[in-house]
Amino acid sequence: MMVPNNTTKPETFLFKDGYDIPVYGLANGMFYYIHIPAIVCLLASLSCAVATIVLSFKRRKAGEFFTKWSKGERLVVYISTCDGMFCASHLMDHLQILFTLDHVRPKELCAFYGFVMTVFVVAQILIVNVVAVHVFVMMFLNKKISFGKYDSCLIIWAFGVPIFGATVAATYEQFGPMGIACLYDAIKGHVANMVLTTIPVPVILVANIVLYILTFIRIRSDTLIRKYRFGTYANAVGRHIKAAKRMLMFVCAFVLQWWCFGLFGAWSLFVDNPLEIPEILNYFGVVFTNLGDVFNLVVYLLVLRNKSRQLMSKPQQIQNEKSDDLQELAVTIAKKQHNIPKSEREAILEMIKNARSTDV
Repeated sequence: MMVPNNTTKPETFLFKDGYDIPVYGLANGMFYYIHIPAIVCLLASLSCAVATIVLSFKRRKAGEFFTKWSKGERLVVYISTCDGMFCASHLMDHLQILFTLDHVRPKELCAFYGFVMTVFVVAQILIVNVVAVHVFVMMFLNKKISFGKYDSCLIIWAFGVPIFGATVAATYEQFGPMGIACLYDAIKGHVANMVLTTIPVPVILVANIVLYILTFIRIRSDTLIRKYRFGTYANAVGRHIKAAKRMLMFVCAFVLQWWCFGLFGAWSLFVDNPLEIPEILNYFGVVFTNLGDVFNLVVYLLVLRNKSRQLMSKPQQIQNEKSDDLQELAVTIAKKQHNIPKSEREAILEMIKNARSTDV
């Protein structure tokens, strides 16, 4: 998807649209080295997207999606759905080019592939950006962002914006062949390419990285503070840290998937011809961009493993939390014991002693 067409800038005025440019790789023998790895990566990623969604609904009831599923669990489904739809449309695109050794035809089909990929790529980018902002707000402001009833605000933002943008682009015939795949027409689609991906992807990528670094630093700081605190405060901080770490893992997977695409887009802003960008970056992009849900599935399995360990250790954790609360109460009593009558103080200490013996 990242590979530019193999024309030079002075020649583009001779072409009406992307169908006038040669298929990338046929002339220099790189055709199969692009499409076959892309197809393998897309098949792997599509399989992982389906696996992630199936595992999610296998663990939780579908009817409780908006009522009992956590925000993180719902976000996993949204992200995997976006990446799965991107992989499915991009896979069909690559397969048709591979078998026909030509651009995708008819033009309407190529434009449809470009429309679908644009909608779900931009939607995924916006969703992960919401995750990064949500974790940042949760850790720094101790607040949670509301996604609206049935996640209406998130869905309108993440899917409404790209659908509107892609519809406008389709109206102006911005979608079509770009030499290696169907996305934005290599000749007529420069405006849509710039507005929908070239500028937003690097900007959001950098924003997510900055938010990730700041949140990671805050998590480390809160973890150190928690070591010297106990009781209800420490337990609440611990739950916040665990939730933040889980969400940050998906932000990290996003950065791993899109770093090459973002770098390519940023680089293209500073050169007159995309062919001036090192070609090796295109091949990295073919691999990383098309393996998105492989990264997401790995993160999801790590989250499941951590949750399983927490459930197994939950009885001991509850006992430790009770012990911490009792210790906090004992410290409070010690600080104020000169204000408490002896008989009452002895009664409270006896209560603590009995509670500890009951926990054991």
